[in-house]
Amino acid sequence: MAVLPHPQDAAGERGDGDSGFEASAFERPPARFSRHSLWAGWRRRVLVLVALLGCAGIFAFARWVAATPFVDVQWSGHGDGSLILEGSTVPALQARRGRTVVAIGGSGGPPMPVDALLQHRSPRWQVDDAARARQVAQQVGLATLLAAGTLSLHFADGSVLTIDAAPRGWAGLGWLFWPLAGLALLLLLSATVVLLARQRSLTLLYAGMALCQAGTLLFIALETTRGLGLPAGALAPDMLARLALDSCTGAAAVTAFALNPTRLPRAGWVAAAAWAAVIVCLAGAWAGALSPLWWWAQGLCLTLGAAALAVIAHSYQREPNPYAMVLRRFASASLATLLLTTAAVALSARRGEVGHGIAAAAPVAWVLFLASLLLLAPFLGRSRPLLREFALLAGIGSVATSLNLLFVAAFSIGAFNSLALSLFIALALYVGARQWLLDHVVGRSVLSTERTFDLLYRAAREVQAQPARLSALQARLLRELFEPLEIFSVDRVPARARVVGGGSALVVPVPRADGDPTPPQALVLRYAQHGQRLFTLDDARLVARVVDQMRRAVAYDQAVERGRSEERLRIAQDLHDDIGARLLTLMYQAPTPELEDYIRHTLLDLKTLTRGLAASEHQLSHAAVEWKSDLAQRLAAAQAELLWTFHCDLDMRLSVVQWSALTRVLRELVSNALYHGHATRVEVQFSLERGELLLRVADDGSGCQPQAWSHGLGLGGVRKRAKLLGGEVRWLENVPCGIVCELRLTGFGDPS
Repeated sequence: MAVLPHPQDAAGERGDGDSGFEASAFERPPARFSRHSLWAGWRRRVLVLVALLGCAGIFAFARWVAATPFVDVQWSGHGDGSLILEGSTVPALQARRGRTVVAIGGSGGPPMPVDALLQHRSPRWQVDDAARARQVAQQVGLATLLAAGTLSLHFADGSVLTIDAAPRGWAGLGWLFWPLAGLALLLLLSATVVLLARQRSLTLLYAGMALCQAGTLLFIALETTRGLGLPAGALAPDMLARLALDSCTGAAAVTAFALNPTRLPRAGWVAAAAWAAVIVCLAGAWAGALSPLWWWAQGLCLTLGAAALAVIAHSYQREPNPYAMVLRRFASASLATLLLTTAAVALSARRGEVGHGIAAAAPVAWVLFLASLLLLAPFLGRSRPLLREFALLAGIGSVATSLNLLFVAAFSIGAFNSLALSLFIALALYVGARQWLLDHVVGRSVLSTERTFDLLYRAAREVQAQPARLSALQARLLRELFEPLEIFSVDRVPARARVVGGGSALVVPVPRADGDPTPPQALVLRYAQHGQRLFTLDDARLVARVVDQMRRAVAYDQAVERGRSEERLRIAQDLHDDIGARLLTLMYQAPTPELEDYIRHTLLDLKTLTRGLAASEHQLSHAAVEWKSDLAQRLAAAQAELLWTFHCDLDMRLSVVQWSALTRVLRELVSNALYHGHATRVEVQFSLERGELLLRVADDGSGCQPQAWSHGLGLGGVRKRAKLLGGEVRWLENVPCGIVCELRLTGFGDPS
């Protein structure tokens, strides 16, 4: 645990290294808090505008796809590569179910031979270069034929069927099109939110990653449309464009991890190497120099993923930032699922058309997983359980489809058995991964309600006993609640507790007691549970309630103290006006000088008592003078000698409770020495050094064997008052005769 002595300097030194996509409160100028509503309104308007433009773009894209001519038909591929008609809403095609289609023609020209590649929609995940070229050529030729309005299907039995093509329409988009397009829109809005929060290199990198994956999702949405036919030229740039999107996402991740949450010493060189690799590979793919292209593409993506994982792991070793730990786990999960998906697709390519549907689903699940992680990353500290569950389900879905494909392609397991085994493994992984993620985002050892209440109760009791230590007690309570690696104070105070730095830090305003002249401050807690978890909005809400309860405890204590002070003042006034007047009358009417002197001493005791009750605080040196005078008069009346020694290194102010307890302890001990021990000499030593108070009263009376005493009201009262002050008292035999009583109080004069 580190408590930094210079919070402004420390915040400045750590400013660039703070994690997350939101600027920390202790990095912002104070004016930001006062202008928050203005900025929030401006950002809200921009966000609404981007949302409207994004919706308009999605609908324009959907309208373009819906206007494409198509034929509503379902295909299946055979192991030998032949294309089989499975079904259609067109009655003429429904009658030809189960027949093999060998060519497709138009109104003029020779028919175009086709095979099972016609049903493949994703050149990006086609392993063989020659198969990818035939796949794209067939889709381009099909789009040209559909644009003419009629299409002829040539079957293996020699028959030909001519059908009319019609616009796809909104119903022909398929049920997956809109969820994928909506997820792309969410990525756009997430990038916009992050950019509006703060414009810097890190947010630009995140926005670039989010937009790249949004583009990938639109490609996938296009590939999931129903029937036969895609827009002209839609698949021709698919491989190169999606390779560019995926590789740019990987390079941006490497760069972001090198800069955040801790800037690495050679971050610039790391970023340059990643982007150089992307540029070289894209240039080679454009020139056709990379073959087989899919393996180069997957090798580049896997290399960038491994580099990103190594960079963020090194960042966490340099500084145990919990945000880096969560990003490292995200990178590990992403790389593992991408590796599994790559292996599954590569093995399925050797089996021809076996498991083609699963092979197409595995990359889609992987892209959904990556997109969900991008949506989750900036909002880890914002308590978004829906996003976390979606990311987990997407990742487990990618694993399940890849395993299913592996079992079918590599081990020749039956379809049903493969699906059941994959689901069982995926369910087990989901249970483990969910706990794994929640442990390190929400917290592995979150305090129970009972433990939290106990800490709050003890802190409130201490605040009531020592209101001046409110700030220190609050810092100690927060330290016990969250176990941060660092805690320090800053003078830029937010209106409420805030999670900053993507969850790596929590800023807590420190309440001040009424009348406290010190300026307001805020406590900054960094790296909860020794860097093992992130702060969340639930933590901010808990802290807000804790701070409010402590403020209420201080207010309650102040109200009680005001009531006590008023009651003491009333009692003191009554004693002075009533009992004092009666004693003064008795003194003037005393029949003997001895009685008059006794009543005069009683009046002096009463005066001391009323003055002490009326005052809220007493200077220690002044109280010592009064104690010495009072004891000297009492001992003189009893014809005993007083030896007084007083020393203190801090002339502190005593509260009424402290003054009253010490006064009564002194009187009780001296009274016992006079009336029970018949002492002729009493020695009082009072010392206060470095927060430790020692009160020692020794006499030369006839008392002995204090261990055998039965403590009545007098001695019991001394013990009770010593305990009230937080100390202990003991009685010993004096040498050669008498009793010694020692009262020790630790932390009595501690300024904190």
